Amino acid sequence: MTAPETKAENLEAAWSWLPPSSDPGSVQQVVVRLGEGEYEHPERVRVTVEGGIEGDRWRHGAADPDAAVSLMCWSTATLIAHEAGAHWSGVGDNLLVDFDLSVEHLPVGTRLRVGDVLLEVSPKPHLGCAKFQARFGKGALAWVNDKETRDRRLRGVHTKVLEGGTIRRGDAIEVV
Repeated sequence: MTAPETKAENLEAAWSWLPPSSDPGSVQQVVVRLGEGEYEHPERVRVTVEGGIEGDRWRHGAADPDAAVSLMCWSTATLIAHEAGAHWSGVGDNLLVDFDLSVEHLPVGTRLRVGDVLLEVSPKPHLGCAKFQARFGKGALAWVNDKETRDRRLRGVHTKVLEGGTIRRGDAIEVV
């Protein structure tokens, strides 16, 4: 697969036009990562403390509890995908949300209620990787990892599951 030609400056300019995130926020899409490049978009998922999102590939291998459920801002994901001519599910996050994920709004340790589930913002940084670059381009990777934009958490945030339950598309997201 050839990486698309995305430009960080184009993404930054377009990002400045996006509307602010909602507070309380909401789950826009639920993504279960089945395997490499394979995704389901169910209306709801079960989440457990031990296993994260049921059926998600995170549960296979050496699952890191600090990265059990990943969130990315819906508008940022769709912006990056649009610029790259790709599909938003390729960002590889479990929950695409209309919610401010910035360090200022959600410092490490912040607890979030999403449906029945209680999540905690992890200290594990969520940075773009080689797969992200292959899907969305070098410019997209540079933009989400730039030291000037990193506190916005454009790439998203990792969370730990403190209480299991069900998360549904449309569920509110609230800081506890």
